[in-house]
Amino acid sequence: MPAISSHKDCHTQVKICGLTSVEDAVAACDFGVDALGLVFYPPSSRNVSIEQAAEIVQALPSFVTVTGLFLNEEAAVINKVMEQVPLSLLQFHGTESAEFCQSFNRPYIKSVAMKSVTDVHSYAAQFDKARGFLLDSNIAGGAGGSGELFDWQKIPTGFAAPLVLAGGLDCDNVSDAVTNVRPTAVDVSSGVESDKGVKDHVLMKNFLQCVRAADSAIAKSASGDQ
Repeated sequence: MPAISSHKDCHTQVKICGLTSVEDAVAACDFGVDALGLVFYPPSSRNVSIEQAAEIVQALPSFVTVTGLFLNEEAAVINKVMEQVPLSLLQFHGTESAEFCQSFNRPYIKSVAMKSVTDVHSYAAQFDKARGFLLDSNIAGGAGGSGELFDWQKIPTGFAAPLVLAGGLDCDNVSDAVTNVRPTAVDVSSGVESDKGVKDHVLMKNFLQCVRAADSAIAKSASGDQ
């Protein structure tokens, strides 16, 4: 990310979302995360202020994608955030139109509410400029971060756009997710927390290790190395 590539190799990108502190964000980067998500949605327990977000981003190393998550927010608010926080990527998690998502001239990904969307292909076709689609377990217009899984069998085959798998992932199931779904990226929030908005460093490290182990197993299988 920001230009999410299709999953042609055996490196599943990892995004940890809902960071609220410099300490947690820096630790995630130390463990090898590809992207971090900052939530700009006041009702969320993981919401960060512009000041918090700017402090977090300032402490990060180079080449880590910083994603700003918005849910049915006003354009003026999003523009204000972007003026003060150097976001690499926007994530629209609500019922925003394609025209709205494109209006900020910033790469974006669009969340797909898998409890409401029945035809992912048709839904994604509306957002032809999106860099990828985040499949989450929420209902349309609802916030993510619930820690609930959705039925991965609902993920369509032959989907050309990069997919980011979210919704209920943790250290116990992410290996299966990587192996069975083969997403471009996985997105985790509550699955690596000790409390809402407070990341557990051991869980974050273990999550990354589980993803890399699954990647390695896939690579060995593809090469015929038993």
